[in-house]
Amino acid sequence: MTAPTGFTGTPKAGLRPFLPADTPILAEIFRAGVLELTGEDYSELQQEAWAGSADDEEAFGRKLAACLTLVATVDGAPVGFIALEGKETVALLYVHPAVAGQGVATLLYNAIEQLAKARGATRLMVDASDSARDFFERRGFEAQRRNTVVLGDEWIGNTTMKKDLAGAPQGMRS
Repeated sequence: MTAPTGFTGTPKAGLRPFLPADTPILAEIFRAGVLELTGEDYSELQQEAWAGSADDEEAFGRKLAACLTLVATVDGAPVGFIALEGKETVALLYVHPAVAGQGVATLLYNAIEQLAKARGATRLMVDASDSARDFFERRGFEAQRRNTVVLGDEWIGNTTMKKDLAGAPQGMRS
């Protein structure tokens, strides 16, 4: 996938709901994001195993459809996505490398946090990759525990992180 036509500088991204027809392009964004943006934190074999988890596009699409999934677009072309599982778990957040560091992930995250609050969530949880941990820390998430996930023959580390959402009554926070 290449950047949308005429792409220069900071994109003017829009948001829309996930549609089943988005599955192939979102799987491509997922794979490109893993393979091109996580090399400082994961080995090539780990990246390949991780990226391969989107190779079964039918299963990948079912996972996206089972969540509240938002798609970021630039000039109508998908460039990233976020999935909220239940009302408090950020299950997936990926952007295409062509737009990494340009506000697309922030746009997606801010929108899903607002939707989670509207659904009554008092906190958000995420299993953040080592590559995404700083992103979530800058948004107020705190590390809870270290995890190891097995994908194929590879062990991949991530960190469960939690953020209490402002406005939730103290006795209601979980």
